[in-house]
Amino acid sequence: MVLTVVLPLTTGIVFSQSRDGRWAFGVRGGGNMWFGDFNKRSVTPGGELLLRYGLSRYVSMGLRAGYDEFILQQPLLTPYDYVKLRALPASMGLWLHFSHGEKFSPYLYIGGGVLVYQRKDVSGNFVPDSRLRSAVIAPLGLGFEFMTSERLSFALDLGFKFVDDNVDFVSSKSPDGLASAAFGVNLYFGRSDDDDDDRDGLTNGDERKYGTNPDIPDTDGDGLSDGDEVLKYNTDPLKPDTDGDGSTDGAEVLQYKTDPLKADTDGDGLSDGDEVLTYKSDPLNQDTDVDGLTDGEEVMTYKTDPSKVDTEVDGLTDGDEILHYKTDPLKADTDGDGLSDGDEVLRFRTDPLRIDTDNGTVNDSVEVARRTDPLNPNDDIIRMPEVGKKIVLEGVTFKTGSARLAPESKVILDQAYVTLVENPEVQVEIGGHTDTKGKRSTNLKLSLARANAVKTYLVGKGIAALRIRTKGYGPDKPVASNKTQEGRAKNRRIEFARIK
Repeated sequence: MVLTVVLPLTTGIVFSQSRDGRWAFGVRGGGNMWFGDFNKRSVTPGGELLLRYGLSRYVSMGLRAGYDEFILQQPLLTPYDYVKLRALPASMGLWLHFSHGEKFSPYLYIGGGVLVYQRKDVSGNFVPDSRLRSAVIAPLGLGFEFMTSERLSFALDLGFKFVDDNVDFVSSKSPDGLASAAFGVNLYFGRSDDDDDDRDGLTNGDERKYGTNPDIPDTDGDGLSDGDEVLKYNTDPLKPDTDGDGSTDGAEVLQYKTDPLKADTDGDGLSDGDEVLTYKSDPLNQDTDVDGLTDGEEVMTYKTDPSKVDTEVDGLTDGDEILHYKTDPLKADTDGDGLSDGDEVLRFRTDPLRIDTDNGTVNDSVEVARRTDPLNPNDDIIRMPEVGKKIVLEGVTFKTGSARLAPESKVILDQAYVTLVENPEVQVEIGGHTDTKGKRSTNLKLSLARANAVKTYLVGKGIAALRIRTKGYGPDKPVASNKTQEGRAKNRRIEFARIK
């Protein structure tokens, strides 16, 4: 009887066959018929046990032993017309398999061995010369095997055992032998290098080569099968994180779409693991927040947030602060003047690196709050004199012979306004002065009117009227000679005197 040593390997619902490295145990049962000299043909029972080992995908070898009965017709006139032989055949042989990886497999068998037999009559009684005898046999056969699972198959064997010519009492040139037909079952055990026990895409032989576990489809537990790691992604199936970036190979491939062979897929200076797990940035985009700085620069150099375009929320992108304005992207107000860097650049056009852009002695935020121009130093401030002291408001002028303020006077008056705002406890006297041209009485009235014009302007901007008193001095207190034009120009003035 023929045993096909089959290693069943399930692929989908089809069981493929592999023989190298696998053992199989088989049982056969069926009928025999003797072919020899002077014999009638009759069917008798027989059976076998088989043990086989696969040498390769297409060749296996093994042992088989069993029990056969067959009936011989005696050629001589004796009390017994027929003799029944009870035999124990045992042989070693080779099997040639004609398909690999198929559910249905045909095969051929050839071997050699010995047949131990004893003669009895058809009723089972001993006959003369019934001692145990032996004969050389040469089994030859073909068969078919059908896989039903990874460990079980059914087989149909058709064979012929060539036997020594003297078993049937007559020696002749025609061959003697026992034909058989049997049905059997094969059970498989052991492991073949061609098998894929864990169905991960790698054969057991490959798994031994790579050092992976043939019983576990994902040896390193990273979420990728060993087969995918070796055959598809070229990652190390023994390391959950091949590139050592802090993210498992499975997470990189299946979740983040990063390269499991590159620690820094986008080349921004941060490992993929740090981007995903620590900084929440995009490992596929060098500049996650599109602020003009790479994620690596933000984290490693500038300490900004790579996932926020404006880390300190001052209205300027981190990239603009670093690359264009040279401001601190971690401080909303780099120069500490009370205005955010964004407001300075985008609204007021002031310098975010200078507290007082116009160098007029007043901080930019103060100028913005009091509605003076932080880009113009002329409207910043007038220094308040001590009590009893006075200063000339240079630049306050009027139309000739009139108390109407010239437009350019507003610059110095705005400074006076700021001074009074920043010194709310101060009270002042605004004194008007003229030169000596014209009548004294007229000049006295004109000087007072001009002082009142200045007071009206300041009160109109919000200064309390009680804080200001006015007086017209006319030409009585000159500070220069009235004989020259330059001297008279100096005498025509508005003075700012502190009285409290």
